Amino acid sequence: MEGGVRPDYKGYRILYRSTGLRDEPVVFSGAVLFPAEPRGRPRPVVAWAHPTSGVVTRCAPTLLPGLTSSIQGIDQFLDRGYVIVAADYEGLGAPGPHPYLVGKSEARAILDAIRAVRNFKYAEAGDRFVVWGHSQGGHAALFTATEVIRYAPELKLLGVAAAAPATTLIRLFQADRDTSSGRSLTAMTLHSWSRVFNFQISKFVPSRAQQSYERLASDCILTLADFFDLSDHERALQKDFLLSDPTMDPQIRSIMIENTPGYLPAGTPVFISQSLGDDLVLPAVTKDYARQLCDGGAKVKFHKLSTGAHMFTARDSAAAAATWIDGVFSGRSVPNDC
Repeated sequence: MEGGVRPDYKGYRILYRSTGLRDEPVVFSGAVLFPAEPRGRPRPVVAWAHPTSGVVTRCAPTLLPGLTSSIQGIDQFLDRGYVIVAADYEGLGAPGPHPYLVGKSEARAILDAIRAVRNFKYAEAGDRFVVWGHSQGGHAALFTATEVIRYAPELKLLGVAAAAPATTLIRLFQADRDTSSGRSLTAMTLHSWSRVFNFQISKFVPSRAQQSYERLASDCILTLADFFDLSDHERALQKDFLLSDPTMDPQIRSIMIENTPGYLPAGTPVFISQSLGDDLVLPAVTKDYARQLCDGGAKVKFHKLSTGAHMFTARDSAAAAATWIDGVFSGRSVPNDC
């Protein structure tokens, strides 16, 4: 696998079998990194859950030549000899529509990637893991914690680390509706959900905006250059490109409520990082969700960044997250801000 794998590590792109939203067999793609030198006993696993990269097949992070540079905290994880598993999510890198921000699908992608790597004997991956994600990946990480006991009970989740996670979807989409980034994410969401949940996009997007909408919805965000290209396409999309507010539509509201993370199992260690300068995932929404986790008995460490854009939250908090993850694996008492 290309992408800057360190000489003392091996890296592979993998295809593995998982289960779709309707319990049908599907193929997912992902990547695994592990030390080249055998250890002779199981290694702890860090599952990286990537932020929004797009909603079409070609937007898979593992198709990016510099994959390793997109895994935040990778240097710390490599130094500690962890196995790193990076799932692309359903429909990215393999055929099929991508269920964007659909928690059950994201969690299955992550859990089955770990299962697949555990069957690869040279990786020596154990059953103990922490999931660490950013933005959409933070959403995926939180849902992994709610799905693991039912879907993959043989795996032992020790903690969840999430940078600027997407949580209360209705609030976030309403707050971002009139911003350029919000228009981009709304276009991607409608593109994805119209295919996954079978509704006509013409219900929300008029014919005059269809071309710009399709172009924006099919963009990938894999590099900083992609981000600026996306901004150009956002500007081409009219501010009033929607016929109505999707968050007021009963079907869309139902999907958003179902895919808003809830309580985690009591006692779950959780690391949440949030920049106060984030204008996409609003700090107030993340803080409210952290309080909800505390009310449910989770052990929450809230790592506050005073400045920084949304796209850099995981990068800027990766060192703190890696230190927290080390503590979880070592069995040390985790900090609790509740």
